[in-house]
Parts: sequence; C-alpha cells; structure tokens
Amino acid sequence: MESSDVELDLQRSVQAVLRELSAQGPALQSNQGMWRWSLHKKVERDPSKSPTLVRILLRELEKAEGEDFRHVIIPLLHTLMYVLTKATGIPEELYQRTYAFCTRLLTLPAPYCTVALDCAIRLKTEMTVPGTLYQRLVIAEQNLESELYPYQESALLLELEAAQEQQTPEACMRHIVAHALEAALGQACWAGALQKKLQNSPRHALVRYFHAVVTAVEQTACEPNPNREGLLEQLEEIYRSVLGPVAASRGRCGGDHVQERPPSIPLPSPYITFHLWTDKEQLWKELVLFLRPRSQLRLSVDLEALDLQGLAPDRRLARVSVLSTDSGIERDLPTGTDELPDAPSPELERVGLQRKGGIKKRAWPPYILMPSSWDGPPGLHRRTGWPSGDGELLPGVSRLHTARVLVLGDDRMLGRLAQAYHSLRKRDTQKFCLTPRLSLQLYYIPVMAPKKLVAPMNSELGELAAFLGCADPWYERTVNTLCPAIHKLAEMPPNLGTSRTVDPFILDVITYYVRMGTQPIYFQIYTVKILFSDQSQDPTEDIFLTELKVKIQDSKFPKDGSTPRRRGVAEGPGAELSICYQKDLLSHRTREVTLSLRATELVLKTLPANDTEVPGSTHCPPTAAHVTDRTCLNVSVTEVVKSSNLAGRSFSTVTNNFRTANIQIQSQDQRLLTLLLDKDSQRTFRDVVRLEVTPCPEPCSGAQKSKAPWPGLQKEVERTTAKPKPLQMPINTFSGIIQ
Repeated sequence: MESSDVELDLQRSVQAVLRELSAQGPALQSNQGMWRWSLHKKVERDPSKSPTLVRILLRELEKAEGEDFRHVIIPLLHTLMYVLTKATGIPEELYQRTYAFCTRLLTLPAPYCTVALDCAIRLKTEMTVPGTLYQRLVIAEQNLESELYPYQESALLLELEAAQEQQTPEACMRHIVAHALEAALGQACWAGALQKKLQNSPRHALVRYFHAVVTAVEQTACEPNPNREGLLEQLEEIYRSVLGPVAASRGRCGGDHVQERPPSIPLPSPYITFHLWTDKEQLWKELVLFLRPRSQLRLSVDLEALDLQGLAPDRRLARVSVLSTDSGIERDLPTGTDELPDAPSPELERVGLQRKGGIKKRAWPPYILMPSSWDGPPGLHRRTGWPSGDGELLPGVSRLHTARVLVLGDDRMLGRLAQAYHSLRKRDTQKFCLTPRLSLQLYYIPVMAPKKLVAPMNSELGELAAFLGCADPWYERTVNTLCPAIHKLAEMPPNLGTSRTVDPFILDVITYYVRMGTQPIYFQIYTVKILFSDQSQDPTEDIFLTELKVKIQDSKFPKDGSTPRRRGVAEGPGAELSICYQKDLLSHRTREVTLSLRATELVLKTLPANDTEVPGSTHCPPTAAHVTDRTCLNVSVTEVVKSSNLAGRSFSTVTNNFRTANIQIQSQDQRLLTLLLDKDSQRTFRDVVRLEVTPCPEPCSGAQKSKAPWPGLQKEVERTTAKPKPLQMPINTFSGIIQ
C-alpha cells in the first residue's frame, strides 16, 4: 500500500473516532469502541504505520487545542500514548511536538492538566531512554524478576468465568530485548534476523540478554543526567553478542533486509486472573497471595488462620516500648532489637529504667516484614492511578506491587465491592497494614441482565455506570459499550475441542482500560445503623454505596412492645415517621430539621440526580455541577396527603426531595420498616424501627482516646481530637470528572 493510501486509511479511522466522540445522539452500542480498537489493530499488524498514525493524532490534537474542542483532547491523547508505548522508529521531532503539546495543557484546569502531566513525565523518560515505557510495562504486568525494576502488577477480574491465553516468560523476555534494541538502534537494527536469533536462543542465553538490556536501560534512566551515547554503546554490544559480529555489521551497513517490513513486536496482555466472587473475604485473600513473595508463603490450608500475621492471640502485634505507670518512665529494650522476644529474659528484666519520649515504635515479626530489597530504587514506579486513595505509606516501605481489581456486574456488585473495601481498610487497623504496602486500583465494567439490554445504562441497576459515562465521555464510549459483547460471548455454545477464551475485542478493551484508566473518581461510602423491633436482637451496622430504600411492612409491632398509638391518627397507607436531618444551606452551614409525616417509601441515593441531562451529550453540566460534592444524600420521600370531600376521606401521594449529609428515621406507630441496601435482595433487613445514616469514617483516621492528667482538661482534649475523614472508594476512569 502506498504511503498516501496508508495515511488516508488511518485518517478515515481517526475521523470516525472523532465523530463518535462528537455524536449528539445515542449511537449503536455495537459499533461504539470498535473504531479505536480497529485503529490500534492496524498499527499492530503493520508497525511501519505507527509514525504516520502518531503524526495524524498529533495534528488532530493541535487542531482541537486551537479550536477549543476539549472533549476530544483526552481520548486522542490516550490513543496517542498507547501507540507510542508500543511503537519503535518514531522520529524525535514527533516526540518533541507531543511533549510540547502536553506542557501547554498544564495551563488548563483538571483533569486536562493532570492527564497531561502524567503523559509529559512518561514522554520525558521515553525521549531520554527509548523503549523504557514498553520494558517497564511488560516487566510489571508479567511479573518478570528484575532487581533494578522490582515492581509487579496483577489484575483480578471478578464475576467472569473464562480462560486467557498467556505469554510465557521467555516470550516476554524476547519481546523486551527486541523492542529495546530496535528502539535504540533504529534503522541500524536488523529486526528480522534479531527476532529469529532470539527465538532460537536457549533460555540461559535469553535470560542473560534480558538482564543486560534491563540493567542498561534502568541505570541510564535513573541517572540525573542520562548519557544516551553510553546507553547506545551498551545496547550495540548486546546486539553484536546476539547476532554475532558479521551479521551485526551487515545490519549497520544496510542491505536488502532494510526494505523488508519490520516484524511486529506485540505488547503482551497483562496477567489477568479470573474469579467468580463467592466469598466475602476473597478480595483480601487474593491480595495477600499476590503481596507475599512465594519464598515467604507460610500459609496454612485454612487462609482464615493466615491474617498476615501468623501470631497466636497472646502474641499480637505489640509495641516495643510499653508505657509504665511510674510517671511516664518506660522499660526500654536493648538497642538494635527488631524482633519480639519469645519470653521475658533475665537480661531484659535487668535493663535499667530510662525516661523516653511519647513516640512508640510498632514492631513486626521478621517473617512479616518485607525484604529490604523491596524498598526499591526511588523514582521508578509508574505514576498510574496516583493518588490511589488506598492509605498512607508506611515509613521506609515502598509500594512495589499494584493490584488492579476489575469488577463486572451492576450496582449490586459495586455494593459488595464497597463492603469488601471497607472490610479491607478496617482489617488494616486491627492486624496488618496491607493497603499501604500495595497500590490498590479499582476498575468497573458494567454488565446488566440480558433483559435490560434495551437501555442497559439507563436501567435502575446501572446508575453508577451512567454516572461514570456522564463524567468521563471516553469511559462511556469505551467501557460502557462492552455489555452487548460480553453477553454475546456468554451466549456462545461451548466448544468441546478447544478451551474457552475471551473474545479479542473484550480482552483488548479491558487491557486498554487497565493501562490507560489512571484517573480515579471517589465515591462516598455510607454507614447505616439499624435498630430492630425485637429487643433481644442486637442492633446491627452495615454500609451502602449507591442506594438505600425504606419500605413499609404490612406487619405491626407486637401489642406488648408497641408504642401507644397517638389519638387522632387515622389509618391509611404508609406509616407515621419521624425524620431528623441536617439541611445544607447556601452558606455551607447546616441546620437541623425535625419533621413528622406519613410516608409510603423513602429512597436515599448517593449519586446526584441527572434528570436534566441531555442524552448522548459529551458533557453534563447539571450533573457535573454537583459531582464534586458526593458527600450528600439525595433523599426522596413519598408522603401521604390526606384530603376530605363529599365522598369521604381520600389519600394521595406527593414526592418531596431534599439533600443532607446524615439522617435519622424512626417509625412512630406500629408499622415496621424494611431496608434494601444497594438494590441487592440479599442485603435486606426486616422488622426495623429505627435507622441512622451517616458518612462512613475512614477506619484508619478514627480519633484516638486521649488521657488528660487532670479531669478538668478531659473535655478540652476531646474537643481537639481530629475529626475522622470520610471513607471514599475510588473507581478508575480515563479522565476523572470533566467539569
């Protein structure tokens, strides 16, 4: 194909992506996302098209910047960076133009400046040391061992049962060596002969080439002033050792092979494990298995006995310095002791008393502490998903592991994910700090029931998916369109002759989402405290993420334990409720409101209403105006209004809406309440008389009880304690919230 024909074909594909982004009406969901996928497939089949595609994308980005078409900037920039990560032979001039474009975006508001900064950092590294992005991505995703780049990633895909074709470690090493040499040597590299030689190399030689390439690239990337000429000399030496002096010199001098199409170097799909979510503790167990190195896996068959500390109840995590009762004097352990003593020894008993400060050091058993090499060299970790919102780092501990959790399902599945996330954070405060030791990234792919396929994103169970699609148009076009493809895969009859594999389009979109979806949107988790009518039943506490629905039961209180019915209250639909909430004022102050009314139903939603949203629009001003304040509940009360006329008494209903941060609801008559959390029938509470909803606090940020030396100062000390931060669950998107 001529160069003009290639450019025209790629230009048509790019224009199709732009038309899809600018469409004002709902398009066919079966076609959405296909243009981006086909565009990348064209370059993957013929890598020589990569410079042409980069030039076209960069031209469209500069045009969008000049005409202020901001809604296409982030999608095109992600598409461009995805091509640059895999491609070789891109002219330096295109890298410079792309880097200059990203620096100009830094003057724009978030999320444009945030995405541009991330891209600029990666471009700077790639311009200095070609092939670094590809090498680090493959090493981390495939969990290849490397001392200079020890970072590892794992993707857990929940609620999907399938098999995936994985690349072997040897194949990934071949790809890394070939890509690094081609990116550095350019036209001087005999790509075809190099890949054939690597294919026929024994494993020990391949491992030697791999470590030599990684060492050369990473050491150069870590230097304050990288010496690119020195890196080129090292890679040329590796190139000669692979091909031999004669073949290497032939490739440098040129020949017929230069006219051949360069063979494609694939970017292996990340290592993804598929799980059906059947256990509440499954997320915790999978993260534990991923975090702990195999050499230190001292797990019993029962993972419940694990708890990542392996200690008996009498050997819980202790503090080395133990507060004494004799005026603040502490018994100090010998200097340099980092392990818990098995038993009080005479040497420890004879240690003198010494006045210490108020700092207490937490000691971990040696087999729980991560190896010192895990701290890793500074500045190597890719800034993916930062800030991740998964806890503060422990002093001296680097998060070398990234766990990417993909959840397939509807709003009910997200409610269970919120439960697991809250349990994970709460468990950290009690036993072992897991989340500060790894970067936890959460991703969501909406999948509705087949009967909802007519309008899956507008259904009752897809409210959060619709919110994400409204906040991030590229998420709407790329991820929200996977539902029909996934259902088509599920309806395919199983082939007994071959193993069942994921559709290439689905796997490619999942891979693209995991790699490029680095901007989180945070959702507030709410706590509900529930009091039952049965006095013998203890009050319970649960959490929800999207919705809490309150319905009136037909049953009543038992007469012996019922509240006396007020005189003058007529029987009718619903129940008499007492509602107490804090009303948000325009001055950002709160005013407590208490009211009594008869209602048939209450719905508490955590997502802002989007009734005025224009379907298919690329931006949603009404929703975006409230999207930054997701710590407010949108309460809808169906109130019963009594009226009298000549025909007698009649009842009608009217819906009242208001917003609040917390609310208390109590039944005033004999009617009982039923609660439904996150639209999940398995999370239903019956025979409820009172409930209280508040933002769920961060388990790690609870104010500690302070002891005042004098009783008179106790109240003052309590007033100065820090207010706990609200717990918010992040879900990664491509751009975050576009205002």
